[in-house]
Amino acid sequence: MGYSKVNECVIATDLYYSVADNTWARVNEDGTVYIGMTDIAQSLAGPILHAKAKPVGKVRKKGRPIATVESGKWVGPIKTPLSGEIVETNKALEEDVQLLNKSPYNKGWVVKLQPSDLENELKEMVTGDEAVEQYKEKIDRDGIQACAHIEGTEDYE
Repeated sequence: MGYSKVNECVIATDLYYSVADNTWARVNEDGTVYIGMTDIAQSLAGPILHAKAKPVGKVRKKGRPIATVESGKWVGPIKTPLSGEIVETNKALEEDVQLLNKSPYNKGWVVKLQPSDLENELKEMVTGDEAVEQYKEKIDRDGIQACAHIEGTEDYE
């Protein structure tokens, strides 16, 4: 897995991103997709206190919430960048919700989705250098300060 840093915010270059929603998707060999929130999203939220994913079996359209997260300064949805059915939720978040902060691209995934229109919807997302460039623009445009990381965050050096 390759990484780039923009203003101390980590962008995993092998993921697909919905930059507007600060969410990512990782396509698995079996056609399912892990979905999570970006390093930028976790930094803006601050230490996560609670997260509640929609239940397994729930069908969501692209742009609809798949989970709600709460931090000391923010409560809001994590929106899915892809349409499909939730086939698994990350049970590890029940034990340590701060995995969303510490490991946003690995252990902190939120749901596993069986996508309904993967090929077309992936075309609307960005990956690799294009994702890095779009995040550079978003960080500059939105005046996002350097990403903050809580103790125990994965080392992306």
